[in-house]
Amino acid sequence: MDLSTMIPELFSALPLTLVITFTAMSVGFCLALIATTLRVRRVPVISQFVDLYVSYARSVPVVLQLFVAFYGLPLLVILFGFKDFITATMAAMVGLSLYHGGYLSEVMRPAYLAVERGQHDAADSLGYSFRQKMFRIVGPQAIHIGLPGYGNSIIYLIHNVALVMYIGAADVMATAHLIMERDYNQFQFETYLVLAVIYSLMCLVAWLIIRFFELRFAVHLSKEAKAIPIKTAAFASV
Repeated sequence: MDLSTMIPELFSALPLTLVITFTAMSVGFCLALIATTLRVRRVPVISQFVDLYVSYARSVPVVLQLFVAFYGLPLLVILFGFKDFITATMAAMVGLSLYHGGYLSEVMRPAYLAVERGQHDAADSLGYSFRQKMFRIVGPQAIHIGLPGYGNSIIYLIHNVALVMYIGAADVMATAHLIMERDYNQFQFETYLVLAVIYSLMCLVAWLIIRFFELRFAVHLSKEAKAIPIKTAAFASV
């Protein structure tokens, strides 16, 4: 086998890799949003369980989290009386989503806490609910602060997607190993070089998207800042 046949075969496994990545990214973001909200509001008992989840996601090696999902999910499904339908791909999505959600929560929470206390007081003075405050005042600023960390977490997620081969998911890394085994390890350097290019391009695209949003939020916040002195003066006169 040469590069002309090896590269298309590797790229044939790329869609599954992207599906796993985007699923973990989307579900993990939702989990992080919920976890961060519960952690900053300090809901009794529930917040402690969320802290435990975040600690698990950040402390346990990702490959071990994948094995826990791969072997634990079928037991959970059977426990609830269903037939085991968990595949390696599903376990990979669940394991990476839980990891990404816990890791990303530790990006969102400091970003939320970094917003000046005066912004919270201004929202409270206007009678905003927590939801309105998050969407209109605090949220956009927290997102802008946390975007660099969010970009790093996405890149870490892309790196860790390569570990799903250990639980049997047929991503590009698993396909590369199958190619090398089939060809008696004749093209190891070439195969790993192509893999390096693929993962580098994925990370580059992720970085460019995050950078785009950083610039957009910077422009948005600079426009909003022009209106703040007027609002601040109104609050000071009360």
